[in-house]
Amino acid sequence: MLLLCVLIFCGFRFVMSEEKLISVDFEIFGNVQGDSDPVSYWLTDRLCSGSQYTEDQGRALGLGGWVKNTRQGTVIGQIQGPAQQVNSMKLWLKNVGSPSSRIDRAVFSNERDISKLEVQGFSTRY
Repeated sequence: MLLLCVLIFCGFRFVMSEEKLISVDFEIFGNVQGDSDPVSYWLTDRLCSGSQYTEDQGRALGLGGWVKNTRQGTVIGQIQGPAQQVNSMKLWLKNVGSPSSRIDRAVFSNERDISKLEVQGFSTRY
C-alpha cells in the first residue's frame, strides 16, 4: 500500500512539473470600470472595482499576474500560469467580468511559453 501511494505521488509530481506555463497580456473594452464620471471612477477604483473582481478571480485560479484600470476606460493586465487555468481566466475576462461590467471586446496578445512564473501572486496596479 505504501509503495502504491509513493508511486501515485511521484507520478502526480511528474505530471505537475511537466505542465506548460504560459503568459498572456490582455485589454478589456466596454463599460468595465463602472460609471464613466471621473469622480466615480476614482472612488470605485479605490473601493471595489472590476479590477478587484479580476484580481480575486486570478487568485482563485492560482495564477500570477496583475490588472490595472487605464485612463482610456479599459482594463489591462497580464496573466501567467498553467495553460488550462490561463485559458479559464481568458474566458472569464471575455464573457463574465465584474457584476457591473459590460464587456464589448477582449484582446489577448503576446501569448508565450514561460519556464517559470515571472509574477508571483495576483495584484492590482495603480
